[in-house]
Formats: sequence, structure tokens, C-alpha cells
Amino acid sequence: MKHSSTHRGSASRAGWAAGAVLVTLLLAGCTAGQSDSSSSESGPRDSPSEVQGESGDAATAEDASVADRSVVTTGSVSVTATDPIKAAQDAVTVVEQAGGRVDNRTENPETDTQAASANLSLRIPAGDLDRTLDELRALGTVNHVSLNASDVTQQSADIDARVTALTTSVDRLLALMAQATSTTDLIAIEGELSTRQADLESMKSQRDYLSDQIEYSTITLDLYATGTIAAGAPDNFWTGVVAGWHTMVAVLGAVLVGVGFILPWLVPVAVIIGIVALIVRLITRKGKAT
Repeated sequence: MKHSSTHRGSASRAGWAAGAVLVTLLLAGCTAGQSDSSSSESGPRDSPSEVQGESGDAATAEDASVADRSVVTTGSVSVTATDPIKAAQDAVTVVEQAGGRVDNRTENPETDTQAASANLSLRIPAGDLDRTLDELRALGTVNHVSLNASDVTQQSADIDARVTALTTSVDRLLALMAQATSTTDLIAIEGELSTRQADLESMKSQRDYLSDQIEYSTITLDLYATGTIAAGAPDNFWTGVVAGWHTMVAVLGAVLVGVGFILPWLVPVAVIIGIVALIVRLITRKGKAT
């Protein structure tokens, strides 16, 4: 009996060892495959004459590399319109006709206490960005336009490489699983396969998100009613005079509003001050008389 138990223990340890060996061989195969791929891609070096012969195509190759760059463009546009709500609908139409979409839309209708306004988060195809921005500018008076471009070429290439490597690893694990002859081997392979598949799905999600950011530029559009946003800085003497006049009128108007607000309080404040002054005077006279 003791010999049989020892034999079963040895067999169990041997089974686990075999599973570990299979996984190790798989990982070694992935590494070797990547090394072979790198070696094959490097290939033999060109001779000096071939390099000299290809120098005439250097500019073309550089232009091609620029065209192949992956760029994420974001920005914001502020426009003053007579009717911001209608302008928001016009902006939606412009973007949809360009093949884009609206991810977020907020409208604030005019009330007694606030002017109308709207805010939209637009996704515009990168190839039609300039033309679409020109149409958005035409919705009213442009307050400002801000654009930012980020080069994500290296990040995109890294994600693609990791997706390819994980896909190859998953395929090899599936092949090993089909060839597994023991429960121990099957469990070991399934554990590693589950981890690799989870990593692969995560990298695919990152790739899809980045691709969407590259293909569609993200533009925030703010629409304001006329008179709620200050005009831009004057660019010559006469526009400076006009801007100064409007500023003076606005300041005087604000002063008059302040006076009108304070005026109702002046009478009761004056009465209170008079009473206090009278009390102080009476107390002073009483002190002198004493």
C-alpha cells in the first residue's frame, strides 16, 4: 500500500511537471518566433551602391512616413449667434452631413434670468475637419478657435504589435489544448489561456478606442447669444475708440445700477445714523453737566 501511494504521488508530480514544461515550451516558442521575425525583418544590409541609388527617393519616403502618422486632434470653438438653439441644430446637421456624430448636446433656452446658450461635443471625421470647421464658423461670430494635435503613431504601433503577439500566443495555447493528453496538462494550459485571452481583449479595446480618436476629431462647440460674450480686442485706432466708448457706457450703466440698488437703503441708514449721533450728543452733554 505504501509503495502504491508513493507511486501515485510521483505520477501526480510528474503530471504537473509535464504541464509546466508544456507552458515553458510554449513561451519559448513565442520568444523564438519573435526573434526569428526580427531577424528576418532586418535581412542583409544594402551595399553602398544600393544606398546611393536609393538616395533620390529619400524625400518621397519621408513624405510617405508623414502621411502614415497617426494623429489625435482635439479642440474647441466658441461662436456668438442670434439664436444659439437654432445654431446648435444647424451644427448637428453640418456634422452629420460630414459623416460625424454628436456625443453630447446641452441646450439652455432663454429665460428671464439668463440668455440662451448651447454646448455640443462633436466627433468630426479627421479628413473633413477643416471644411467642417469653416461651416461651423459661419453659424455666427467667432469668439475663438483652439486646436491641438497629438502624434500617437508610436502608441498605435505598440498596441498593434501586442495584439499580434497575444493573438499568436492564444492560437498556440489552443493548439496545445487540443493535443493535451492529461487533466493536469489541460488545467495548466486553460489557466494560461484565460490570462492571455483577457489581455488580448483588453488590448483590442484600447486599439479600438485609439482608432476612434484618430479617425474622428473631438471638437467642443460653445454657442452664446449676442451680447453675452465680450468682443475681441480692437485691432486699430477707431475700433479702439469704439471699444473704449462701449466700455465707458457699460461702466456708467453698472454704476447707475449700483446707485439704484443702494438708494432705497440710504433713508433708513441716514435715520439710524442720526439717532446714534443724537444719543452720543446727549450723553456728551450730560457728562459735561455733571
